[in-house]
Amino acid sequence: MPFELTLRYSTPLTPIADLDEVLKEFLRMVGYLPEHEDARSGDGPAEATVAYRLVKDCLLRDSGRAWYVEELTAVLKSSKPTIYRHVNRLKTLDMLEEVGTVADGKGRKGYRLRYGNLAQAWDFTEANALNALRRYRETVNHLQKLVTAAQAEAAKPPAPASPVATPKERKNRG
Repeated sequence: MPFELTLRYSTPLTPIADLDEVLKEFLRMVGYLPEHEDARSGDGPAEATVAYRLVKDCLLRDSGRAWYVEELTAVLKSSKPTIYRHVNRLKTLDMLEEVGTVADGKGRKGYRLRYGNLAQAWDFTEANALNALRRYRETVNHLQKLVTAAQAEAAKPPAPASPVATPKERKNRG
């Protein structure tokens, strides 16, 4: 699954003491929640959405626990496809890890915050972001070399005309 993170310049939210307010804004900043609440979507305020409740009421409330999709559908009163959509979005941020267990003789996948801790999960996300930015830098440096080479080639004076006449020029002369 590809790593995907929305990156934007922002002021740290440290002066805000309200957990819900900080969590909502953080999840918007990283691209997990939509930028603006849209009453037309029918989802209502962010606190009522499955995406937000998945993070706050499940993953953060009991961050070391592996949550199974069946449990999440029951707790969040939602469908499996909706739960998987949000779980997969968190996986693209590299904040979730899959925890495999055998229950009732069946192998099941559970999901939890990476390392069972939000700050440690973010360390992993941040490392991936830095690696992605490093790769962009390599591409930008390569692109600049290509641009510089193209500009140098365009600045070269044209080669002098050949003293050898073409057959058409010879016919016109003589």
